[in-house]
Amino acid sequence: MSQLNSRVIVDGDAVFTEFKGALAEQYVFQQLTENENLLVRYFTFDNSKYEIDFLVQTENNQIIPIEVKSGVNLTANSFQLFCQKFKPAKAIRTSLADYKKEEVMTNIPFIRNKFGF
Repeated sequence: MSQLNSRVIVDGDAVFTEFKGALAEQYVFQQLTENENLLVRYFTFDNSKYEIDFLVQTENNQIIPIEVKSGVNLTANSFQLFCQKFKPAKAIRTSLADYKKEEVMTNIPFIRNKFGF
């Protein structure tokens, strides 16, 4: 909505330092909602201590959790807890880290992803 270039978020302008995570999540949300075949939702656990950035439902009813990290710190306790509890077939984290496919999730570099489910 702000029409900020994604490089502003990634490179970090002093004005955006405090809100970098929220801007990254907003950017990913906008990219996800461009695909009309996806249903995008926010998820919190019952005790509201944990949250998942996005849950995406595909046309074939597959649920994919998505974690957005605006930097290279990839700690995501809520995301890992969600994956352990619900065991999704696919889980995605997007961050500044390189592409990496792990047993539980796949990390997609923030700038290059297009979320082509």
